[in-house]
Amino acid sequence: MASYAERPPQAATRGLLTCVWARSVMPSAVEETRVVPDACVDVMWERETGRMFVAGPDTGPHVTSLAAGELVGVRFHRGHSPVGLGVPADALRDERVELDALWAPSRVDRLADELAATASTERAQDVLSAAVLDGARGRSDPAVPAVLQLARSGARVGEMADSVGLTERQLHRRCLASFGYGPKVLQRVLRFDAAVRLARAGTGLADVAYRAGYADQAHLAREVRAFAGVPLTVLLG
Repeated sequence: MASYAERPPQAATRGLLTCVWARSVMPSAVEETRVVPDACVDVMWERETGRMFVAGPDTGPHVTSLAAGELVGVRFHRGHSPVGLGVPADALRDERVELDALWAPSRVDRLADELAATASTERAQDVLSAAVLDGARGRSDPAVPAVLQLARSGARVGEMADSVGLTERQLHRRCLASFGYGPKVLQRVLRFDAAVRLARAGTGLADVAYRAGYADQAHLAREVRAFAGVPLTVLLG
């Protein structure tokens, strides 16, 4: 059997992280999982192997087998990963990158020792969160909140650029650095994520299409195929 749970991060990290989470898989429940785009970046630690890695912002499905054991993760607020990781988000797009490729080996070694000494999931989450916070440098792009709001509203790229006082080229470059996507792809990913959340909450597909901002169910179906690789009903299981 596999289980997944999220909780809010510690107060000190709430400006940087949106949640901490853990997935546990029993040996008899090893199975394939499909991770779909959500414009988020996560740092993860596998308790059984000690592996630490980063999952960048995806543009398509990432299908992998869940290994038996516990996977602990922390998730950045959208647009905030460059502060915690020290690299632009587009450098991680569609990638799974070992943490020691981004941070100094001595820092990664210390973190590995601290995580290995944890006796509980909650303690491991707190250690991983603190490590991300300790390494944070600078500030997120101040345009991030406005860009997210505009992208969710369905504003045209030109309108988004005008609203935040940038040219379209500047907006594209800064969106790539913060989110890993240009503004148009960011819009599509956010709309897709909203649709998946609505569907998982039990909303009918026709209402999902309308409430998430799609032209019709056919439009929704095409976008789900593009981002998930399977129909929405299959994705929901």
